[in-house]
Amino acid sequence: MEKSLGIIAGNGTYPLAMARAARAAGVSRIVAAAFQNETDPALAPLVDEIEWMRVGQLGRLISFFKKAAVPEAVMAGQIAPGNLFDLRPDLKALVLLGKLKERNAESIFGAIADELAKAGVTLLPATTYMDGDLAKAGLIAGPRLSKREEQDVAFGFSIAKETSRLDIGQTIVVKSGTVLAVEAFEGTNDAIKRGGLLGRKEAIVIKVSKPNQDFRFDVPVVGPQTLATASDAKIRVIAVEAGKTLLLEKEKLLTLADEHRISIFGHTL
Repeated sequence: MEKSLGIIAGNGTYPLAMARAARAAGVSRIVAAAFQNETDPALAPLVDEIEWMRVGQLGRLISFFKKAAVPEAVMAGQIAPGNLFDLRPDLKALVLLGKLKERNAESIFGAIADELAKAGVTLLPATTYMDGDLAKAGLIAGPRLSKREEQDVAFGFSIAKETSRLDIGQTIVVKSGTVLAVEAFEGTNDAIKRGGLLGRKEAIVIKVSKPNQDFRFDVPVVGPQTLATASDAKIRVIAVEAGKTLLLEKEKLLTLADEHRISIFGHTL
């Protein structure tokens, strides 16, 4: 029996990695909902069908998956924060938004998942087919951490878990027991740049999941672009939450980490 999957494709290389992983796992038919000014066009040859739409066209998204008869879908990649403010919702999205008491990422995506379920489409965790790319505990790449760096990682995780709980951001930059930068609306890469500038060199990036995070909608991700940004900012360590962070383009990422002598470390709570 043919296995089909729908991909709600945001930006970056995540949707491409998801398509390749699904193929490797035996998914024979993949259809992708792609967004203008967000989704990488390189996704097109990796899928069997692709539909381009604007951010906010919820009715079109659901109709596309319903017509394609996909029983399951997965969200891969984010939408740039700036584009969320350029959102032009269709009628279905307007009705959905009007029913929400809070309009944060989890409430909006939760409502979208409910609408997909009504159309017979189950939204799967964003890590589906990609378990092999989840960060392991301990040193993953780069030089061993010093005692001071290990202390900063533990300190940073306690802070980052709290900022993520408050829905401020999931990434912080620390050095010598001091918080240099906390991610907010600007996103991970800009927070790393700011923290690196303030720390001058050898600061530590911490990236965590939210407490009780719904992995259907969001999963912490580190990839070559994160590593390049960290290198430019003279970051010493990227510490991620083991078992809950995806390492995109893993071989390339680990090679770059070794070349730039940036340690990638999987921390367990």
